[in-house]
Order: sequence, then structure tokens, then C-alpha cells
Amino acid sequence: MVLDDGTRWRSALARATWLNPPPDVQVREDALLVTAAEGSDLWRTTSYGFVRDSGHALLVELPEATALEVSFVVDLPEQFDQAGLLVRSGPEQWVKAGVEHSDGAPQVGAVVTRGVSDWSVAPVPAWAGRVVTVRGSRAGDALTVRARVDDEPWQLVRVAPLPPGPLLAGPYCCAPSRAGLTVRFTDVRLVPADGALHG
Repeated sequence: MVLDDGTRWRSALARATWLNPPPDVQVREDALLVTAAEGSDLWRTTSYGFVRDSGHALLVELPEATALEVSFVVDLPEQFDQAGLLVRSGPEQWVKAGVEHSDGAPQVGAVVTRGVSDWSVAPVPAWAGRVVTVRGSRAGDALTVRARVDDEPWQLVRVAPLPPGPLLAGPYCCAPSRAGLTVRFTDVRLVPADGALHG
């Protein structure tokens, strides 16, 4: 989908619901700019010992047999800056997947939460400054997460269990450690689910 003005973003904002509205949102011709609140985060308990449910996400229904793709610029220069896709059943069951700055480099990964959170990451320093698309594909009892930079091939990030019932999904961002993070989302689209886990 080509973005030629801000109309589609304004329409998306009208149809979707914010989980924790961010301090600032700007609609541009080719992007949605979302500024995260200092201390915003999504995490439950594991290792860190705290519960955070303050991340910002613009959520719509994710029906069965569909996938949501979120594209954004990887401009995440400080520790724990993060952006990507959130798929959510409720405060104790959700998946966030995308890119997070951790230990000096951007990392692609996912946090899967079912009561408590787990986290998997892999460094992707070459993705800095480029457009990344994260795809969450819902099929049966599973969410398949893939990611790619620009138009390069998709990479499998995670296969995670999903609870039955309604799910919400959309672009998210968090800034656990600082103020001033603004994420440039360039596209969000609902598409058919992946045909298979493997090619």
C-alpha cells in the first residue's frame, strides 16, 4: 500500500484504540510519528521482578487466518528503545515483536507473555536506520512472527502459542529508560495469514 497523504493514518486512528495513549502523535504524509513516554514498557516479572503494562500500542482486531504487518524506521539509539508489533489478548497474555536497542546494538526479537514474560533476541546492527517490517501471522493456536529489512527475504523470529478468542494487534513502542523517543511508522497493513510455517 502506497502512502500518498495522511488520510489512511487518520482513518486508522479513528478505527483503532490506544493501549496507553502516547504523549504525542503526528500524522505525516508518509508516516505516523509516535512519541513514547519516559518509563513506558511491557513486561511481566521474569528476572527483573516488576510488572509494566504502560507501552503504547494502536490496536485493532486481529481475526483468525490474518496477519498484521508493521513497518517502521530503526532509529532506536538508546538502551531499551523499542518498536514493532504487539498482539494482545489481555494484560497477562501478549506477544511483542520487533527491534530493541540492547547492550549497544539493535536486536530483533520477541517477548512472549503468558502470566510471566520471556525474551529472545539476536543482534541486527546492519538494520540501523533502515525500514523494518514485522509480520505477525495468526493461524490456529499459533502466532508466527517474521521480520525483514527493506525488501530482503523474511526471517523467522518466533513461533508462539496463542490463546483462543479475540485478539488485538497493532504497532507499539516503548522507552523504558528515557524521554524523547519518537518512532516513525511507515505502514501498517492487515493481510492474509501465512500459508504454512515452512516454505
